[in-house]
Amino acid sequence: MESILNNSVITFVAYVGIISIYLFVIPLILFYWMNNRWNVMGKLERLGVYGLVFLFFPGLILFSPFLNLRLRGNNEG
Repeated sequence: MESILNNSVITFVAYVGIISIYLFVIPLILFYWMNNRWNVMGKLERLGVYGLVFLFFPGLILFSPFLNLRLRGNNEG
């Protein structure tokens, strides 16, 4: 049993888990949050979102070609 679950395998699984959360899970949640709350955010919430964008920028860059965050207009004009 020790040969299967040695320290290097556990370490590798931990690294993959942390990297996938950092690059995939949290940036997608942040994109969803920004898309739904952009026009109704308060000052502190916007400041917090800007901080999270700075912190999770590599993951946001990975998804930026595929996701559209353009604001919805009211179809006037």
